[in-house]
Amino acid sequence: MSYLQNHLLIAMPTMEDNFFARSVIYVCEHNAKGAMGLTLTVPLDMDLHHLLTQMKIEDVNLELSHQPVLAGGPVNTDRGFVLHTPRLGLHSSLQLTDDLMITTSLDILKELATGNAPEQFLVALGYAGWEAGQLEQELLDNSWLTLPATTELLFNTPWQDKWLAATHAMGIDIWRVAPQAGHA
Repeated sequence: MSYLQNHLLIAMPTMEDNFFARSVIYVCEHNAKGAMGLTLTVPLDMDLHHLLTQMKIEDVNLELSHQPVLAGGPVNTDRGFVLHTPRLGLHSSLQLTDDLMITTSLDILKELATGNAPEQFLVALGYAGWEAGQLEQELLDNSWLTLPATTELLFNTPWQDKWLAATHAMGIDIWRVAPQAGHA
């Protein structure tokens, strides 16, 4: 079995789920027990400046009012995740790849507020989760395309452009993809 950690899931045009339609999800973890990822294409109705101010973090950098907070998924929507480029000294950080870490502790939010943030980052509330075998079945059902993740797609592509940019990175015109999977 090949696992999809550090890949993007790209929703097929036929995906009808209101939350996941035209979504791109970064797969943080995938193993025999299931999968966990962060949706990168669903902004919440708040920016990072507002979130940090609401959490009573002081001295919040005004530039963060341009940084969206994403709805990472429908699971644990009150739990925050920061996907970021490597930075030493952060508690509860998990190294995902040489280029990526994920942090769930409050200390990184204080770092973001003061401008002492990792070079690139995104903030999400909640996550997308799959039980053992569930993601594999969704792939067999032709719900998702997969693509190795890049920092360009993760951090340098605006949320509203990620879905088309990811499909273009695959070299396909998503609107020409057949809705059903072929099985030999």
